[in-house]
Amino acid sequence: MENSNKEEKKQISRRGFLPLLGSGLILPLLSFGKTPTIKSDEDDEYQILLKPDGSVVKVKKSVLDKAKVVEKSISNKSLLGWLKNK
Repeated sequence: MENSNKEEKKQISRRGFLPLLGSGLILPLLSFGKTPTIKSDEDDEYQILLKPDGSVVKVKKSVLDKAKVVEKSISNKSLLGWLKNK
């Protein structure tokens, strides 16, 4: 008789299940299930550059800051030659 009472107590009744279900549903509302925020590409600043074929490209400013400068002041003739070669 005592064994049957212990087995019945181990089973979850409807009254015991509802509080578990309610607490499980309220956890996301308490911010326990928040995902970390990821920096999106929309926040980055872009610079518009000209490619040798004449098309326009958007490049992140952070990439331009890390880039190596080959010639700081370029003449107009060398720019036109660079555009024609490509």
